[in-house]
Amino acid sequence: MPALDLYEVALTHRSYAFEQPGGAPHNERLEFLGDAILEAVVTDLIYRTHPELAEGDMAKLRASVVNTQALARLARCLDLGPHIRLGKGEEATGGRDKDHILADTLEAVVGAVYLDRGIEVVREHLVPLFTPLIEEQLSSGERHDAKTALQEIAVRDHGGLPEYRVAASGPDHDKRFTAVVYLGSQAFGEGSGRSKKEAEQNAARQALQRLVVEDEQDQGDARARAG
Repeated sequence: MPALDLYEVALTHRSYAFEQPGGAPHNERLEFLGDAILEAVVTDLIYRTHPELAEGDMAKLRASVVNTQALARLARCLDLGPHIRLGKGEEATGGRDKDHILADTLEAVVGAVYLDRGIEVVREHLVPLFTPLIEEQLSSGERHDAKTALQEIAVRDHGGLPEYRVAASGPDHDKRFTAVVYLGSQAFGEGSGRSKKEAEQNAARQALQRLVVEDEQDQGDARARAG
C-alpha cells in the first residue's frame, strides 16, 4: 500500500468506511498493530530510564501513560481530531473529541508510521512525547494505581470500599467498557476503556480528582469561617 494511502486508512474510522459504497478500508487493523508497537516503545523507555523500578511498578507506570484517556489527551495536543474521517453519525455526536476515537486513531497512526518508516522513526517521535508524561507520573505521588489510592481514601474518610458498576457495549471484537465508581450511594467518577480494568482505573482517577477539589473547597470554607 502506498504511504499516502496508508495514512489515509489510519485516519479512517469504521463509521466513515461503512458509509462508502461497497465499503472502504478503516483503521482497526492499524490500531491493533500500533497498540502493540506503542506499548513496546514505552516499555523499553521505562526499562532503560528507570532501572530502579520493579516489574510491577513498571507495569503500573506504563498503564498510567498508555491508556485511553492519556492517549486521547496526547491526540488533542497533536490536533489529530480535525483530520479523522468520520461517518455522519459520529460527526453529529462529537466523535472528533471522543476519547476512544482519538486514542484509537493515534494508535493507528503509530502503526502506519511503523509500516512506512520503521521502528526507529516511531521511537524517535514517541520518546519525546512520553518522557515528560512518565516523569510527571513518577513525581505525582499517585503510585500509578488510582484504584488502590481511592480505596485507601474511601476506607479512611468514608468508612467503606468504593463500588464499581461497569457496562459493556459494542461488538465482541471491539468491546468498550464504561465504569462508574460510587462512594456510598454517590457517584464520584466515570471512566471508559477497552477493558474493564482500564475503565475502572479511569473512573478512580476522576474520583480522586474530584476528592482533591472538594477537599480544597472544604479547607477554603474552613479558613473563611475562621477569618
